[in-house]
Amino acid sequence: MSESNLMETFGSRLFDDRVMQKLLPENIYLAIRKIRDEGTPWQPEVADVAAEAMKTWAMNLGATHYIHWFSPMTGAGAGKHEGFIDGVREGQPILSFSGKMLSKSEADASSFPSGGLRSTFEARGYTTWDPTSPAFVLGTTLYIPTAFCSYTSDALDQKTPLLRSMQALNKQAVRVLRALGDEETRSVTATVGAEQEYFLVDKAMYDRRLDLKVCGRTLIGAKPPKGQELEDHYYGAISERVRAFMRELDFELWRLGVPAKTEHNEAAPGQYELANVYATANIACDHNQLTMELMQKVAARHGLACLLHEKPFAGINGSGKHDNWGLSTNTGKNLLSPCGAPQDDVQFLLFLSAVYAAVDDYADLLRLSASCPGNDYRLGGSEAPPPIISVFLGNALHRTLHCIAHDKASDVSEAGPLLTGVDTLPLFKLDDNDRNRTSPFAFTGNKFEFRMVGSSQSIGLACAVLNAAVADTLSRFADTLEAAQDKNAAALQLIADTYRAHKRIIFNGNNYSAEWRTEAASRGLCGAASTVEAIPAFLRQKNVALFTRTGVFTPEECRSRYEIMLEHYRKTTRIEINTMIEIVSRQILPAAYAYLKTLSETANAARAAGCLPKSLGEKLSCLSGAIDNASDNLAALQDALASVSGSFEPDELITAQSYHSITQNEMARLRLSVDTLEGLVSDEAWPIPNYNEMLFAL
Repeated sequence: MSESNLMETFGSRLFDDRVMQKLLPENIYLAIRKIRDEGTPWQPEVADVAAEAMKTWAMNLGATHYIHWFSPMTGAGAGKHEGFIDGVREGQPILSFSGKMLSKSEADASSFPSGGLRSTFEARGYTTWDPTSPAFVLGTTLYIPTAFCSYTSDALDQKTPLLRSMQALNKQAVRVLRALGDEETRSVTATVGAEQEYFLVDKAMYDRRLDLKVCGRTLIGAKPPKGQELEDHYYGAISERVRAFMRELDFELWRLGVPAKTEHNEAAPGQYELANVYATANIACDHNQLTMELMQKVAARHGLACLLHEKPFAGINGSGKHDNWGLSTNTGKNLLSPCGAPQDDVQFLLFLSAVYAAVDDYADLLRLSASCPGNDYRLGGSEAPPPIISVFLGNALHRTLHCIAHDKASDVSEAGPLLTGVDTLPLFKLDDNDRNRTSPFAFTGNKFEFRMVGSSQSIGLACAVLNAAVADTLSRFADTLEAAQDKNAAALQLIADTYRAHKRIIFNGNNYSAEWRTEAASRGLCGAASTVEAIPAFLRQKNVALFTRTGVFTPEECRSRYEIMLEHYRKTTRIEINTMIEIVSRQILPAAYAYLKTLSETANAARAAGCLPKSLGEKLSCLSGAIDNASDNLAALQDALASVSGSFEPDELITAQSYHSITQNEMARLRLSVDTLEGLVSDEAWPIPNYNEMLFAL
């Protein structure tokens, strides 16, 4: 693709500034810009003019329908398709798309997860146009990004709390900047770049694995002889089949204005990554949702299946979604990028301090925001951060903060050049700090990388929690600065006090080590081991108070999220248990019995001929014992499920804990016995594709 073709392709199906400048009157275009860029209130007169222009533009691209596209708590995108035809007159269709149609639509609020906010008979809910995220045409449909709320104004989606949190963060960050003498900045926005990890498998094999189709992960599967031990897949050559998929995915995303940039093989065989360029948190969230949806659609066109589960294969790396979070002003300044030496930039150090203090104060909420059933199998492995919240700042920044807190002159020396020992290679300055891939929340030079989010999750909750926590900290900072006579001295005092109060959260070492787990416990850091353990954070008084102060969630919405997450965990785990029971009882054991029969007939024939090999007799005995072991463990899993299903427990948390116990015990034991059985049955007799076939087919 030539440069001119790329420029024409990118955003060609996006209702962006280029299109609006051409199709909208200047006053309407500027009004939308102010809403988007400065957070000014929505203006009703904008909608009618924008709707007509949007309809004409979309229909010229082949659109016949429009959809209010939103992100309910199911985790998937949703919306109903409405035709532009709004009646017939004298045999001719009447085309209509008014400002009212653009601004508002109805959705059944009782049919989506609501955590008790909506009863079955209380059905009315509203989707409302989000003018801060541009509309786009996908296929023959105009997609309008929207928020989704109930009739009682409760948030039922990912977008509404995120927009509220961005509003709160903007207000408090501008207050701090004003107190520091900045009269130019009008708005501050959280910017995000999401790195999406995923697996690809052959679609024909995928279709033969009930667990992959229903659960998104393999519930059984013996470890292959070769996994990722040789570290030869990471950044390796991309196969032509996968490259063709990536090329089409890039093209589809670029047309929608999604700046897909970096793609490569990840550490595990069959695993890949795609990273988008930074956008405002709201748009980045929409971009990531689109990326996940298009990955699966484009994969199917290439005879592939895209797996977004956090741990689709045991024994190799799982997939995360690194949420790279920063702060930018409307003037283009990055508030987390120092001007010159960090120790001389008080504003930078103040915002940096606000972030790590917020992480310490609300670590349980950050852990919660990265919690889902699939992530329980990934966090804590040696390919992902452990479920212990800490912050990596690097030795240089840590030392700078220590010196300020103890009123010492900074003794941080400037980093030197990279010395390769080869004269012909470029000479360049080293970064101030190394990069710590084991940290769950790492400062990487001009942003923080939150590495705990699961690959299947929306980044909406993680960003909303982080925005709210930082906004709350900045509010306290602003109160202090506004009351101070000497602003610079007050800022330095805040930096020093914050370090002394929150230095426990800073850790620059190996987060994978056993020593760190012991040390983190002694520091009193948050380390919820599972989703079930993390979910109650939504109801803790300090967290409800945070969300109430910042306007991100009401107390009722906090309760609803708690209920929704518990219900999702329970239903997901129950589906996995039932799927495992079906696979083992209807596929694995019948295949094992048939193979046992084949071996027995072979042994009988050999015995009749007087030449029965000793190894064949031993194989029969081992196989018979393995079948009995798998059958016993299957029965134990069925009994455990019946016990939980048959008991009435009004407390959803206790029920979720029971299901979690089953995953750690009965499911784990059944898997182990079935994986042992797989090693005894021939490839031809095994009824489903194994790890060797799936991981190395591409």
